[in-house]
Amino acid sequence: MIICEIEDLPKNKIIDFFKLHWGSPEMVISSGVYDCSVLDGFAVVKEEEITGLITYIIKDNECEIISLDSVAEGRGIGTSLVQEVEKLAVEKKCELIKLITTNDNLHALKFYQKRGYFLSRIINNAVEEARKIKPEIPFIGNNGIPIRDEIELIKALV
Repeated sequence: MIICEIEDLPKNKIIDFFKLHWGSPEMVISSGVYDCSVLDGFAVVKEEEITGLITYIIKDNECEIISLDSVAEGRGIGTSLVQEVEKLAVEKKCELIKLITTNDNLHALKFYQKRGYFLSRIINNAVEEARKIKPEIPFIGNNGIPIRDEIELIKALV
């Protein structure tokens, strides 16, 4: 598996990837509004196609994962990308890594908890606020669960 920095990939490939998986490169969460196509990150590329992509930001001594996508689950792509960000966060002297997901994303909750992340807080009705900026966020998510709340997960690095 070859992991590269997303800045080494053509910008249009990054934008197309986010449009396919999120509807647009814009990510609206309680920690901010982000254009994922300009964030730092890593990608797994196979035969010139992106098969996994992670973006993050670093503020002070914290690293926040903004997005993580893998087109082929169960092959270690997501795990490898998260490990790459964790390694970088340690190098940058971050004390904590965090991320936000929605209440319907049971797959992400399971994925991150299996990798040492803890539930930190629940932001009730956060998605209602996000829809004011990005109205295309669906009302019903995975497994027919209404999308309402955000869940923050954290992992201490020191």
